[in-house]
Amino acid sequence: MSEKSILFHIDGDSRVATLTLNRPDKLNSFTRAMHGELSHALTEIEASNARALVITGAGRGFCAGQDLADLDFTPDSMTDLGDLIDEFFNPLVRRLQAMSLPVIAAVNGTAAGAGANLAMACDLIVAGRSASFIQAFVKIGLVPDSGGTWLLPRRVGEARALGLALTGEKLSAERAEAWGIVWRVVDDQDLQQTAAQLAAQLAQHPASAVAAIKHAIRASANNTLDQQLDLERDWQRDLGASHDYAEGVAAFKEKRAPRFEGL
Repeated sequence: MSEKSILFHIDGDSRVATLTLNRPDKLNSFTRAMHGELSHALTEIEASNARALVITGAGRGFCAGQDLADLDFTPDSMTDLGDLIDEFFNPLVRRLQAMSLPVIAAVNGTAAGAGANLAMACDLIVAGRSASFIQAFVKIGLVPDSGGTWLLPRRVGEARALGLALTGEKLSAERAEAWGIVWRVVDDQDLQQTAAQLAAQLAQHPASAVAAIKHAIRASANNTLDQQLDLERDWQRDLGASHDYAEGVAAFKEKRAPRFEGL
């Protein structure tokens, strides 16, 4: 029996799920089978009591995007890349962006092509110092996919997004942090512990507020100021009537740690 290409576990104490892309000999590049395993793992995580998710890669790289060996290049049966993206990559990006729990990418080594954009589809990126991000599509005659043309300019601006996409140059972890792609850069040996600690911190926050913050920040990309002000008002109305809000205020007044229940 072949080894699973996706590994995951959920820590019962911290309620942090860790999902590992597990094709280290192929820099964790995606195959159709790997997508299926990943979808199943995310379904189990969403159905669990997990309150935060860390996604990382096994071995020396985070993810090198699509495994070209999994595609057909014969003239009469060339893989339709549009179908591949519609079936696998686009649903994955949409799913990660829509998850109510916070999702952290712990990027070790190379994040290239769809792998770089998978990391950006997460809420926060923690990167090891040796990590790098590469929009490698132009080098094989393609356009950035998996949300790359949407996610990248929103993080770094149009000029830098164009520069990265048109040159296919490698972006170091330190520069990615300076440009706003990465939340934090740490020494390689500290990466997994730092990501786990950050996830555990976020898992302690009230789940409804976390989900609302994610929704509101993402909605701002398409809203006018008036629409965003109304959205903030509506979220505050709902959250201000919740048990967790009352508990948070009580804990603040009583100078104690809050006991959030997701209500």
